[in-house]
Amino acid sequence: MIRPLTRLRARVPARNLLVFLAALGPGVIAANAGNDAGGIATYASAGSQFVYRTLFLMVLVTIALVVVQEMSARLGAYTGEGLVSLIREQFSLRVGTLAVVSLLVANLALVISEFAGIGAALELFGVSRYLSVPLAAVGIWAVVIFGSYRYAERVFLVLSVSFLAYPIALILGHPDWSKVGSNTLWPHFVARHDFVILAVALVGTTITPYMQLYQASAVADRGIGPDDYPRERLDTIGGSIFANLISVCIIIATAAAVGGSGALSSADQAARALEPVVGSGAKTLFALGLLGASALAAAVVPLSTAYALAEAIGVERSVSRRFAEAPLFLGLFTAQIALGAAIALTPGNLIDLLINTQILNGLITPIILVFILILSNRRSVLGDAVNSPRFRVVATIAISMVAALAVFVTADAILGWIGVGPG
Repeated sequence: MIRPLTRLRARVPARNLLVFLAALGPGVIAANAGNDAGGIATYASAGSQFVYRTLFLMVLVTIALVVVQEMSARLGAYTGEGLVSLIREQFSLRVGTLAVVSLLVANLALVISEFAGIGAALELFGVSRYLSVPLAAVGIWAVVIFGSYRYAERVFLVLSVSFLAYPIALILGHPDWSKVGSNTLWPHFVARHDFVILAVALVGTTITPYMQLYQASAVADRGIGPDDYPRERLDTIGGSIFANLISVCIIIATAAAVGGSGALSSADQAARALEPVVGSGAKTLFALGLLGASALAAAVVPLSTAYALAEAIGVERSVSRRFAEAPLFLGLFTAQIALGAAIALTPGNLIDLLINTQILNGLITPIILVFILILSNRRSVLGDAVNSPRFRVVATIAISMVAALAVFVTADAILGWIGVGPG
């Protein structure tokens, strides 16, 4: 009797692992898409400027991301609709139009930066961006246009594996684990303007509107309903935690290598910064991570825009549909891929474009998050799956903090533009 019982106990963890792997999907994809080219540069800059001091903030950001993504997934599963579709039904036409137009502008700039990230990653391997960017654009476009949602999802999940390059870089960096632990468990904030700005950038690059829009729409597109939601909830929470663990790995690895040396302006600099401790493999590790991150986001960002516009108008939207069945949805996706890749090949400082895009996202993010909170609180939308009183308090606090930080960085940027204050 002892041996069968032992075998049964051994099978339980294996069965739980299989359940978790089977549940992987929109949650993992949406969260990992946030670790794009701009995210990598921001996390590396945090480690380079302030060593481990932003780790406690990342704990708070992780909680906020889990809360926001869980509400988005729940809305998609229990209503069978995306966020913009729900906004269109529950709010006025003007409100819905404002959300969609803002998203279109911000996401197009993000698509450009993602293709720039693909070009920068492959240039580290000696491949010209004039070859890599067009090939990547065609490949990403083909995966979505000619494949079903399930097929595209598998490709996106494979791209997420590239993020394992960063934990490897962390281990090779030999960080001071006692300082890592103390800074993670207790705040070590710095009363400086540049620290506050970086803190806002960390929030902005971790919680962005396209992640929530993609999450809800992809859940609905996959056909996940209330009965399937427990698994999707596992996927959402697990994906958010995994994505932010990767972000923390980037901060720690860079801090261990060049902590206190000042800000970094690009992901390429972050790769070179690790060479003293990781060696010649630093560029390869960061290039692989940057390539996978940028390619994943280059697919997810235009998809979130296409979902949003199609939902706002009320037309067919699904990766599983043919071009003739969803012309607006797939046409908009195609146009963004083509335009984003083309502009990414033009000369110029795309880092400046990325920074301005993050400021624009800073304006949009609180708006989208407030919509998500209101919809998740409405029993007419979610029925018994509505936010519980305790969850409502946690979500309100998390979203209020994100909104306050977004208002601060936007005001700081505006003051900087007109020559007032330290911005």
